[in-house]
Amino acid sequence: MRTIDPALQAHLDTGATTLATCWRITARDGLVLGFTDHDRTLVFEGTQFSPETGASGAAFSSSADLAVDNSAINGALSAAALAADDLSRGRFDGARVEIFRVNWAAPDERALVKTGVIGEVSRAGAAFKAELRGLSAALDQPVGRVFQRLCDVNLGSPACGVDLTDAAFATTGAVTALSGDQRFIASGFSSFADEWFAHGVLTWTSGANTGARAHIKSQTAAGAISLWLPSGGAIATGDAFTATAGCDKRFDTCKEKFANGVNFRGFHLMPGNDFAVSYPLRGERNDGGRLR
Repeated sequence: MRTIDPALQAHLDTGATTLATCWRITARDGLVLGFTDHDRTLVFEGTQFSPETGASGAAFSSSADLAVDNSAINGALSAAALAADDLSRGRFDGARVEIFRVNWAAPDERALVKTGVIGEVSRAGAAFKAELRGLSAALDQPVGRVFQRLCDVNLGSPACGVDLTDAAFATTGAVTALSGDQRFIASGFSSFADEWFAHGVLTWTSGANTGARAHIKSQTAAGAISLWLPSGGAIATGDAFTATAGCDKRFDTCKEKFANGVNFRGFHLMPGNDFAVSYPLRGERNDGGRLR
């Protein structure tokens, strides 16, 4: 049962309320932003909640079971609040969100009504919509090992053991020509086979996207690069980057490309669906031998 501050309860009991909704967003890098649907700035708990952002909240609800409670924040992009580049680079992915109902005439009278994290963020022109996921959403995340044919760890992690600083798995380069917001020609790949960096990571070291990471969809020895998603900022000729080789998580790739089969974290010999639904047939050899 939710406990409401007695002063706020007394205000609610009057029947003529002066209430506003405030949202506080705390990014993983420590940045704190405050929004309100009131027409003037409200300040409490050391946070300034600004109305100029144009943010508004969708209806939200909570349930007594473990179902995921979702809501959303809608608003306009601005340099002073949620910048388009910051959203594209994932700066607010997983950010903590607190939603308050506040007596704007006396901000000390307030209640924290919901806490969650930012999930999917979408953009349409100069507007944004940020999905809010309740704390119960964490219960949907896999915990521990996953029994599957493909490897379940990230390339280069301690469990993987591959050294991505090895010259065989890393390169530096720069953009030499543009083919779109997700495709370009770059130097640095002439000594590598086609698709050696497919599924790999490209980290920008100069230009509008400095510090941002992008996942490589395809790559050729001639330097034709395609990214899975557009970069947050505009890519320009001369933008420099570092890139690390990619892995498609298959055992053959782990063994042949990285000579790392001993550390493979998948179950490539696990029987598939055909074996699971098979049954003995008359006239066939049904001796229980190993499936090949």
